[in-house]
Formats: sequence, structure tokens, C-alpha cells
Amino acid sequence: EVQKHFNDMVFKTIIQRNVKLSEAPSFGESIINFDATSKGATNYLSLAQEIIKKNS
Repeated sequence: EVQKHFNDMVFKTIIQRNVKLSEAPSFGESIINFDATSKGATNYLSLAQEIIKKNS
């Protein structure tokens, strides 16, 4: 719905919820440090790449 109305302003990457993503803050860790191979970590890395690409 949001993407329909704000197409160019919304990133394509979706951050999916998962257990590792929820656990990381409890251990005082970023998701990248906690479990770099988790779906949440790969989603955030994809978002970072998308932001870099859009701003370069």
C-alpha cells in the first residue's frame, strides 16, 4: 500500500522479522555481529547496498 503511493520514495528491500533479529539487541549486539548469515542481517545489508547505490 505504501509503495503504491510513494513508489520512488520507498526502498525495495523489505526487512523481514525473525528470531535472530529480535534476539540481537538483548545481547547488546547488532544483527551483523550477532548472526551475519541470518535473514535479518542479509536484509539490512541489502538495504545498505540499495541506499549506497541510490546515493552514488
